[in-house]
Amino acid sequence: MGETAQIQSLKIPHNHKQENFDKIIRLLLDTRYARAVVLFTSDEDIRGILNASKRADQVGHFLWIGSDSWGAKSSPVHQLEEAAVGAVTILPKRATIAGFDAYFMSRTLENNRRNVWFAEYWEENFNCKLMSSSKKEDTSRKCTGQERIGIDSKYEQEGKVQFVIDAVYAMAHALHNMQRDLCPDVSGICDDMDLAGGKKLLKYIRSVTFNGSAGTSVTFNKNGDAPGRYDLFQYQMDNNSSPGYKNIGQWMETLQLNDMQWPNGQTEIPSSVCSLPCRTGERKKAVKGMPCCWHCEPCDGYQYQYDATSCKLCSYNMRPNPNRTACQPIPIVKLEWHSPWAVIPVFLAMLGIIATIFVMATFVRYNDTPIVRASGRELSYVLLTGIFLCYIITFLMIAKPDVAVCSFRRIFLGLGMCISYAALLTKTNRIYRIFEEGKKSVTAPRLISPTSQLAITTCLIAIQLLGVFIWFGVDPPNTIIDYDEQKTVNPDQARGVLKCDITDLQIICSLGYSILLMVTCTVYAIKTRGVPENFNEAKPIGFTMYTTCIVWLAFIPIFFGTAQSAEKLYIQTTTLCISMNLSASVALGMLYIPKVYVIIFHPELNVQKRKRSFKAVVTAASLTTRLSHKTSDRPNGEAMTELCENVDPNSKFHHIRVYVLKPIVGYQLLVCFSLYSF
Repeated sequence: MGETAQIQSLKIPHNHKQENFDKIIRLLLDTRYARAVVLFTSDEDIRGILNASKRADQVGHFLWIGSDSWGAKSSPVHQLEEAAVGAVTILPKRATIAGFDAYFMSRTLENNRRNVWFAEYWEENFNCKLMSSSKKEDTSRKCTGQERIGIDSKYEQEGKVQFVIDAVYAMAHALHNMQRDLCPDVSGICDDMDLAGGKKLLKYIRSVTFNGSAGTSVTFNKNGDAPGRYDLFQYQMDNNSSPGYKNIGQWMETLQLNDMQWPNGQTEIPSSVCSLPCRTGERKKAVKGMPCCWHCEPCDGYQYQYDATSCKLCSYNMRPNPNRTACQPIPIVKLEWHSPWAVIPVFLAMLGIIATIFVMATFVRYNDTPIVRASGRELSYVLLTGIFLCYIITFLMIAKPDVAVCSFRRIFLGLGMCISYAALLTKTNRIYRIFEEGKKSVTAPRLISPTSQLAITTCLIAIQLLGVFIWFGVDPPNTIIDYDEQKTVNPDQARGVLKCDITDLQIICSLGYSILLMVTCTVYAIKTRGVPENFNEAKPIGFTMYTTCIVWLAFIPIFFGTAQSAEKLYIQTTTLCISMNLSASVALGMLYIPKVYVIIFHPELNVQKRKRSFKAVVTAASLTTRLSHKTSDRPNGEAMTELCENVDPNSKFHHIRVYVLKPIVGYQLLVCFSLYSF
């Protein structure tokens, strides 16, 4: 027994049991969509298979195709009609040979002694025993010898009689042709025929052509097969007639079919395939032992359907199309101006730029007023420039990357912070050195003039620029498309990120020098936190640096913590821009907004007031006396302060001399401070 297209072949054991048929049905059901089953079996095996399908409750599932051993027999389907409905069977096209019926029905025990099996047939046909030694044991009736075939028993000509007659004639024609060719001058068999052999005789058999007993031509093809002529039957059952075989067509070089019916009232031809066709984007995976069966496996991930049986991986910059039949380019994205990730940094930067320009314009307008002079005009403008650049970098970080944008990013990424903190560091260092020197000597510290301060700031900034230029030389700026950053599990969401060729480490290195300046400035701010508040900006600078350190301490874990995120581009860029904006805003707000407020809304305070120097003098004096005993412990001691002789009313410095006289101890301390005052 086999299945259509040899999906699987199952054998029925000779000594079969009911369990064998049940197992066969289970195996056939493994290929659920393969319903057509071709049977090359005996009548008994056909009944066993039909019975097993009933026990498995699969009546109507299988489409049986019976060979000529099933034909149009009623015995295989007796009492199994329901299970056999729809079965298609074949029989060789045959005709009844009238001469054979007349001959066979005239045969008796007396005139057919040459057939050694005829006596056994006689007993079976008439259900009688010819002699006491007969092997027939199911009857005791003795045969009289007067019985007649077709009269005393049912008779139907065997369907293969025609083919037996034609086979005998084919052999006769072959022998005749062979004798004519090999023994033309001899009547009967000659020596050449005796030595010819079977292969030569087979050649003559395949070459014969004659009209057969049914009047049809008998020929053989090159393979030795006679032309197929078959009648096709289907076992049908309907309400108008009893179940039985109906001729539904024939095969004579071409197939002709009509009036077919299917189980369960189906109107369309049932399908029978081992596996359903795979959908687009799925490959066929062959089932072991069943060459015509397969499982459908989807091409997943970044694979596409290369052919019917294999998937292939798309190249790194491609992804499968929606039906996975080919690859298509991965879309390229960048941080857009209208993105929520960009709106907030841009808004903060615009506010900061407007505020910075306003402060700078105010300082330029009131450039010669005491507040502006006292804040150190030169370094103030440098610091405001750095703050302005900190805001500007936001627009460079969001702009579409190209070589020019990437170059400016490298330059200005750390430059704004570097300028700002270099100026602040120079200020705090100057204040620290003035007061530290005042504790030790009456001489003024070196390099505290405006020109010196600008030179120091410029040198600090030059280090940052030098590092950037070295970076340019080692690794010229360029743009790249990063396909790994947003290569998600779902290829439909994959994106290539257009960005500058700057790694996370390079960003931190570019900001590292500015962060070093920031930390150093914070240290000096802490050291100068106790100096006289009316003569310096130490405390505002200190508050600025503390707040800035907190901002950048929050930035670093966020920046590196999102390195593996699919939103890395947006989160890191937004975090960096906001951190830069906040740093600039803190410096601008704490160092300049109070001054601008006084300049604009309280101009009466923006005047020269020498009397206010006295408080500073007293404070400085009290600071100086900490180096010796308290005045209250020296009843004979005396403290005296006075302004230096050459006080310039228009100068931004007030030189204050502090004398501390100790007659008991016997020494005199003279300190000259150069302090901001207004």
